[in-house]
Amino acid sequence: MTTELFQEPASESERAGLQKGKAQLSNFEKFLVSENIPVHRGIGFRDVRDLELGAWDRLGGRGAYMELSGLDGIKSMFVLEIPGGGVLNPERHLYHAFYLVLEGRGTTETWIREDHKQLVEWQPGSLFYLPPNVHHRLVNATNERVVIIAATNAPGIFNIFGNTDFIFDNDFAFPEHYREEGDFYKYDDQIYAIPTTKRAQARTNFYPDIINSELPLDNQRTPGFRRVQPAWQGFRDEAIGTFIAQYPPGRYSRAHYHTAHAVLVCLRGEGYTFNWPRHLGLTPWKDGHGDQVNRIDYGPGGLVSAAPGGGDWFHQHFAVSADPFRVFNMWGGPLPENYRGFTESGAGVNSNISLGGHAIGFAEEDPYVRETFEAGLAKSGLSSTMPEELYTKDV
Repeated sequence: MTTELFQEPASESERAGLQKGKAQLSNFEKFLVSENIPVHRGIGFRDVRDLELGAWDRLGGRGAYMELSGLDGIKSMFVLEIPGGGVLNPERHLYHAFYLVLEGRGTTETWIREDHKQLVEWQPGSLFYLPPNVHHRLVNATNERVVIIAATNAPGIFNIFGNTDFIFDNDFAFPEHYREEGDFYKYDDQIYAIPTTKRAQARTNFYPDIINSELPLDNQRTPGFRRVQPAWQGFRDEAIGTFIAQYPPGRYSRAHYHTAHAVLVCLRGEGYTFNWPRHLGLTPWKDGHGDQVNRIDYGPGGLVSAAPGGGDWFHQHFAVSADPFRVFNMWGGPLPENYRGFTESGAGVNSNISLGGHAIGFAEEDPYVRETFEAGLAKSGLSSTMPEELYTKDV
């Protein structure tokens, strides 16, 4: 710490301190530097498996952080690679973590006491939760590499506490999130109604295969839209902002907006996302602002930060493959502010703006949206399956 003493201005015409300087790193940003692995920044990536990775000494594998636009201080994501036959170093941490397996097979061990370990086997498409302050270790069961995408709420924990010993060597137990008795990873195949929204919810800590699992019909974003919201031990009565969803071939969602937290990971099919700041309006191309709209194309293993910048951006998702377009909104744990499924008027955020919600009705959207979508499908020998009546009425 500096020992320089403060110098008061000599007169009222001067200002104290420096008028220009360098932005200071947050505690979490300092931690990223100390990890000494690549950090990739942007709105999204076509396939995270194409990203450069580095040796990750703390974990014993390889990896890279993905600092996505709009998620500063909210959520952190990384790509983790375990080499064939590899075993990661055991760790525990105060923040929550969620792992999605892209490639490979293996096991996860979790424990509070060494003599009470629980084990679960995973494969491509498996999704599981690592609760706070629970020891865990990942083992690659094959000679092929394992690739995992993970999301955590570490930034807020680091920025508040800043002490790595407290974050990585804390023995406080959270019994609402993890119990040594019973089977923490037992699968529950029931579908429940979310208390606050009555939409579909699954409740377990391990999902064997979210790529191929059946999804209940939802229809909120577009006709034929399927969706279920994973819930986890300790959060099962909360309307947390995560879901597994699927668009039928040749369909797309209404543009909508909400706070910055959603990261869509593509599980199967091909698609793209438009996003733009709300101040550009409902019809940005028609109004001459099309050059300020972002487009991210992605397939399996790709992802996009839906509401970049300062959040509350319009974003819209399109299915452009013969296979259904399945995505996973990857949660990282509790956020600084709660995601609300309803607006102050009582309308759902998926309701049209004209009805008090946050969505642009198909009948109100920029003509460029439909034209570009249909032209892109035609180039692949496909055609739109959007019902024509969507463009003629406010639904």
